Amino acid sequence: MPTLETFAPRFVDGYARANRQKPSGIVAKESILTAHLIPQLGSKRLDAITSEDVQALKRHLVHRKPKTVNNVLTVLNMLLKKAVEWDVIERMPCAVRLLPVSKPSMGFYDFDEYERLVDAAKALDGNAYFIVLLGGEAGLRCGEIIALEWSDVDLGKRQLCVQRSEWRGHVTAPKSGRLRHVPMTVRLAAALREHRHLRAPRVICQRDGSALTQDMVSDHVARAAKRAALSTSGVHRLRHSFCSHLAMRGAPARAIQELAGHQDLITTQRYMHLSPAAIEGAIRLLDRQGPAEAGHYVRSETRRSEPGRGEILETADA
Repeated sequence: MPTLETFAPRFVDGYARANRQKPSGIVAKESILTAHLIPQLGSKRLDAITSEDVQALKRHLVHRKPKTVNNVLTVLNMLLKKAVEWDVIERMPCAVRLLPVSKPSMGFYDFDEYERLVDAAKALDGNAYFIVLLGGEAGLRCGEIIALEWSDVDLGKRQLCVQRSEWRGHVTAPKSGRLRHVPMTVRLAAALREHRHLRAPRVICQRDGSALTQDMVSDHVARAAKRAALSTSGVHRLRHSFCSHLAMRGAPARAIQELAGHQDLITTQRYMHLSPAAIEGAIRLLDRQGPAEAGHYVRSETRRSEPGRGEILETADA
């Protein structure tokens, strides 16, 4: 019977690499195994890991953020699940319960702040300007901005094809696993047309044509934010601003989901509280003529609830 430490490489190769997970995801799993699971549970046989061991692991991580702890627990859960699937152990030996995690607030630039950021980025350099517009007016993630090529830009149709992402030199499909087409704003199309270069296939690149790193992209945004006298910055904040501004302008949730490349509508719904159309539409439901006015209620299908606090990922057999 293998221990967790001896089974870990088999898990990474046979599960994460075999399923062609993103390089960032593979590195994250290896980091969790090396930093947390192997030091705490590495010497334990897989079939001897108990629910109390899992609770001890949680206690050891007490100073870590709940989301970090849950990431560790999720890797442990998947490792044990694969051990069962591959007939290494007969059944799940323990219960793995997640910690409650509050939904993070989606910080974004309001319309005035965003315009100040755009002006500041334009005054800095072309790359800073491109980055702010691609994030704030097309909703691209950092890796998608880095990997965007001129062949993905259709100035005639005023459309971007977002089909790749880069992380530390590794080029993969976007996070959603599929390409998406994003119409360009007039300002973004004009900027790309005016500053088109032949230094490299990439839209964003250094003077010698080499690709930018994530740190370089972040630095461009940080310098633009500082110039605009904004206290917060971040490439992903631009993407949040893109989704938030669409919601505030009344765009439907499905449209925002498609433009942003969200895998599910739940992610998009985080922004919809900003939608005046949604709020207005909810109140207008009270104005409708129908059975409800006579004191009768129309039964509607109850939406399946999202995973809740202390969700059990896997449990030992009763």
